[in-house]
Amino acid sequence: MAKLTIDDQTARVERMTGYEGRYREEDGYTIAFEKFEDGGDFTPFYKGLPDDRCQSHHWGYVVKGRLIMHMPAGDEIIEAGEAYYTPPGHTDELDPGTVLVEFSPTEELARTLAVVAQNLEEAS
Repeated sequence: MAKLTIDDQTARVERMTGYEGRYREEDGYTIAFEKFEDGGDFTPFYKGLPDDRCQSHHWGYVVKGRLIMHMPAGDEIIEAGEAYYTPPGHTDELDPGTVLVEFSPTEELARTLAVVAQNLEEAS
């Protein structure tokens, strides 16, 4: 069993300007608490993935703020207090101050985040 808190000091932590994520992997899944201080449209960071879209499934809950999932069929808005599921093939946009909990298959997420990290590096 795995569990994670928003300020867990034993979790793997990723930080960059306007973002902090805490992660724990267990049994093929990643649990994440993510804080998006700055928010923004993250669509450009998926460039290079199939259809330039995230290739991971996600199940989550918006604790605070608002998440917009850009899907091929149209946008889906998830607000504070709402849970969600999204399949591969999306991009996302978050309001400043958004906090969410998300569960994703670790291997899918890692492949996607490798491309995102490369795009972030090229943008800076």
